[in-house]
Amino acid sequence: MKQTDQLDACDRRIIRELQRDAGLSHAALAEKVGASAASVWRRVRQLEKDGVLGRSVRLASAEALGRAVNVLCQIRMTRQTIEARAEFEDFIQSRAEIVECYAMSGEWDYLLRIAVRDVADYDHFVMRGVLAHPSVAHAASNFALRQVKYTTEIPV
Repeated sequence: MKQTDQLDACDRRIIRELQRDAGLSHAALAEKVGASAASVWRRVRQLEKDGVLGRSVRLASAEALGRAVNVLCQIRMTRQTIEARAEFEDFIQSRAEIVECYAMSGEWDYLLRIAVRDVADYDHFVMRGVLAHPSVAHAASNFALRQVKYTTEIPV
């Protein structure tokens, strides 16, 4: 994977612009970064090949889709074996409500961000899903009151 110090100024501009709007045509992107469309096309393909750029997606509105309640849930495992973690991580991948999951250092083993409709939806999910999982010993939940900052842009 290409490291940040190996990116030139044009690559950095391309990355910044695509993080803001992945739907830009190569011609529009080229105009924004001050390069030819052919050069931009080659650079984008190389950045994808190098693993710097991933797949392109459209960001959906959680509010418009009825999933505006964000819950941060900390998980402590019953066992720390590779098998137990793999089984739990498979469970995580299978649940659409879990939109982010981080393996953590410290007191808790995982941090989940869960997008649900309301408190009752979360109660059902956590009681019948998360806490019912054999690898989960404890869970602590915090409901987000409001989102102060959200970005998908990585500083370049």
